[in-house]
Amino acid sequence: MCDELTNKDVEQYLRPQGLTRRQFNKTSIGAALALMLPAVADAADLVEQDVLVSTPDGEADCYFVHPKSGSHAAVMVWPDIVSIRPAFRAMGKRLAESGYSVLVPNPYYRSHRGQIVPDGKTFRDPGIREMLMPHARKLSPETCVTDGRAFVQWLDAQASVDTGRKVGTTGYCMTGSYCMRLAAAMPDRIGAGCSFHGGGLATDADDSPHKLADQMKAEFLIAIAENDDERRPNEKVLLREAFNAAGVKAEIEVYEGALHGWCPPDSAVYHEAQAERAWSRMLKLFERTLA
Repeated sequence: MCDELTNKDVEQYLRPQGLTRRQFNKTSIGAALALMLPAVADAADLVEQDVLVSTPDGEADCYFVHPKSGSHAAVMVWPDIVSIRPAFRAMGKRLAESGYSVLVPNPYYRSHRGQIVPDGKTFRDPGIREMLMPHARKLSPETCVTDGRAFVQWLDAQASVDTGRKVGTTGYCMTGSYCMRLAAAMPDRIGAGCSFHGGGLATDADDSPHKLADQMKAEFLIAIAENDDERRPNEKVLLREAFNAAGVKAEIEVYEGALHGWCPPDSAVYHEAQAERAWSRMLKLFERTLA
């Protein structure tokens, strides 16, 4: 998870490149959002919308993007702790170009609508952690499931969604566990889950996500940051044991040289090669399970 230790890792990562976090934020955010992500071959023409989705706790503001014609498998892209922002819209759009109807929700809709962290700032900047934590603390294993159910129900009502195909989910950082919890709560609807540098996937808690494996039918991709694995080396072991015991297919791998937060293109530790590798593994998973 994001913490002061990962902050130190970021400083060590940037220092050999002659950058500080402040310099990275000023010089790289705009470039990242203006096209660090590779183009999709034969990309579909898209429709993009800002939508409101009713949940038991109110209306969640979300970004919805899908191919202009036809109906397609739905995918939910849960943002990391910094929440919905241009980077995750770009990632959702890129996924839609590959032929999916994609919903990117704002997990903090209960207390804040829209982008919460200003452009050019990251979780690791002074004051941002303190800004975000009150919103993050309003979330729980229960809210992730009630929200997820509402999002799936909304997606299933859209003409661009093929309800005959399973739903895919992706989660980053704190939302990596959301994919596992929702797969356990909706086993007949969720066909694939992807956790990228996710936190809290296997803990001692009674409701740890890995202990729900026997309730899941989805196939999983668990992409682990190298420094997360160094701090919690047993987590991958517990995940593998739980998935194997439940007969759940899962690809679990530590991504060498990738630090916590390496996937979003606006991250200070964005690792393009490993982010692209994780993205390609996700697409392969979706091709197998959501067809």
